[in-house]
Amino acid sequence: MTFLRHLVPALCLLAGAHAFAQTPAPTHANVPYGKHANQVLDFYQAKAEQPTPLLFFVHGGGWMNGDKANPDFLAKCLENGISVVSINYRFIPDAQAEKIEPPVKACLDDSARALQFVRSKAAEWHIDKDRVGGCGGSAGGFTALWLGFHPDMANAKSADPIARESTRLRCVLAFVPQTTLDPKQMQAWIPNNEYGSHAFGLGSMQEFLDKRESLLPWIEQFSPYALASADDPPVLLFYDSAPDLGKPPAKDPVHSGNFGAGIAEKLKAVGIEHEINYNNDYGHMKWPDLFGFLKAKLGK
Repeated sequence: MTFLRHLVPALCLLAGAHAFAQTPAPTHANVPYGKHANQVLDFYQAKAEQPTPLLFFVHGGGWMNGDKANPDFLAKCLENGISVVSINYRFIPDAQAEKIEPPVKACLDDSARALQFVRSKAAEWHIDKDRVGGCGGSAGGFTALWLGFHPDMANAKSADPIARESTRLRCVLAFVPQTTLDPKQMQAWIPNNEYGSHAFGLGSMQEFLDKRESLLPWIEQFSPYALASADDPPVLLFYDSAPDLGKPPAKDPVHSGNFGAGIAEKLKAVGIEHEINYNNDYGHMKWPDLFGFLKAKLGK
């Protein structure tokens, strides 16, 4: 899912009228980074004499559907010398078929492996592997935040050269992302939220709550909120609703601004540079032009 096209009031600030121009074709399409049919990515090369920064885009769809086509900011990135990678990845049903526990692990691990694969192609694809920013919407935004906040997964001793590459990001821009997979935390922020149980192969929020204690090690391993620490990169979060923590009923609870308000306290407490936009309110923001955030953070 591409989120800029659904944020109509912001389009003039984000990308201008050319946001609706014809989508550029990938320089390399459906490049495999693993053996599964969904473990493929598209690479769009920006023209530049020096190695380019890179936007690493993860599509949304609740880890259940979606596609890598039409990544956000594609035209703007290419016009400004920033190359783009957009990935597909295994979905929850794919993980369940492979008996991966918890299922969301496959979705997130794929994103990390794809990022390492791209870094392994840096010389061939003319990429500056030190200037990589993450972007995504909804579950894709969650995944980008997870990458941004997770300790580096590079294994310097691995016999696999791809596994030796870093998974760290320079910055993250996420649209309407969920920010935790803790059911107790989610319902405290958004009382009518029923999202998240599928990430652990469960059928209902009540079952999720009942099994929370046993799932806590996984919840902490896979939740951006739990992982956020002082050495993590700057983030910009965008929500199309104003926050009202703990007050039911939230409109579109899966994408509620309460996910932003909930994690904002953690980001402030640990000292992560951050901005959060709610409901197209740009007046308070240092980066009212959202692409400007990416351009600045991916600069030298």
